[in-house]
Amino acid sequence: MAKKAIQYVCSECGAISATWMGKCPNCGAWNSLQEEAMLVTGGGGGAVSSGRALTPESVSTLVKSDQKRLLSGMKDVDAILGGGVVVGSVNLIAGQPGIGKSTLLLQLANSVSAKHKVLYVSGEESGHQIGLRAERLHAKSEQLELATSTSADDIAATIATKKYELVVVDSIQTIAAQAVASSAGTVSQITNSTQLILGAAKQSGTAVILVGHVTKEGSIAGPKVLEHVVDVVLQLEGDRYGGFKILRATKNRFGPTTEAGIFEMEEAGLKPVENPSAALLSERQVSDGSIVLATLEGTRPLLVEVQALVNKTTYGYPKRAASGIDLNRVNLLVAMLERRTKLQLADQDIYINIVGGMRISEPAADLAVCMAIGSAARGLQLKSNAVVFGEVGLSGEVRHVPYIEKRVQEAKKLGFESAIGPNQKTGKPLAFLQGVSDVRGALNQFLEKE
Repeated sequence: MAKKAIQYVCSECGAISATWMGKCPNCGAWNSLQEEAMLVTGGGGGAVSSGRALTPESVSTLVKSDQKRLLSGMKDVDAILGGGVVVGSVNLIAGQPGIGKSTLLLQLANSVSAKHKVLYVSGEESGHQIGLRAERLHAKSEQLELATSTSADDIAATIATKKYELVVVDSIQTIAAQAVASSAGTVSQITNSTQLILGAAKQSGTAVILVGHVTKEGSIAGPKVLEHVVDVVLQLEGDRYGGFKILRATKNRFGPTTEAGIFEMEEAGLKPVENPSAALLSERQVSDGSIVLATLEGTRPLLVEVQALVNKTTYGYPKRAASGIDLNRVNLLVAMLERRTKLQLADQDIYINIVGGMRISEPAADLAVCMAIGSAARGLQLKSNAVVFGEVGLSGEVRHVPYIEKRVQEAKKLGFESAIGPNQKTGKPLAFLQGVSDVRGALNQFLEKE
């Protein structure tokens, strides 16, 4: 006879412990172990297993089998997924509240429903609310059906009918499995509900997209095992009050994780931005502290403006602030500048801003940030109409970055006259690129009085 037992599951890494501890022994997270009920079946230790032998298939047979994909009709989304939604796959999309997850998925569901039968299930909103959004997005396809439910068992049973080729569940934190005696959103409910839906999707060949909430820190809410069991994890990032939204894959079993889509929220929903570089630079004013960075979003080149403001502090301790870039990286670059150049920044407030609500994380932004700080501190601006990129080491050296050709091509397309970056060591020399070996040389060579 089955009996209940208790185990403790880490919400960060999914590790299981028999007793509660303040610190997870696996990942070291504090207060992350949460109680979860499990079923244990009785029986003697020497009982013979009731399982059946597996029926394996040849690898060559599986490789030759056609992997059908559902095209979303949204070019950027299909590219991020590796060519469309794979049949039978379970996809997870997460993002801040109000960022546009439900809007994007209703648009995607409507596009897919042009050729396939689609079901949109909501556990957060009523059918009337979804209908109002569908009217705003002009989602009126006959093959798109809407339903409201918080029962994981009912949703799994619906998926198992094979009636639909794509099912969207909004969201996994609001649904609950009947066999688990805890409220929706807990570790046990998220784990068991996901397993129910995943099992039904794999058996029926139905593609499923789950919506996931995020914590205050920006990570996906719930146990880490949620990200492990799904096939694709998508993140929708950006400023929910304006600016561009960026969709990228952090995990993809069927394609690359290097692609990114850039969208803008309009009245009729999220629309892909065809030329984000031109939009980001349309209102730029050439002045001291303004440098154009040639960066990458996935494999897509993008030109963004890096702004710096340097002002003598009125307090005993200078302030450092950054928007759109890691403040720790900025502090490191400021310390390097003061040590390796003649800039005196110890008594200066320094503010860095990446225009357009973009967030830059690649090291290739280092040289642009350094030149923006140097430009603002001395009241200088670039001699030429150029873009800047390059990683900077603690010795002040400018290091190589990938995809130089893509960055250069994007700069040429928008009418820039040259690019300032690391010296080329391989490949065909680019006359457009003016190489520099260290940050001090770059500041002395390319900055001048207005």
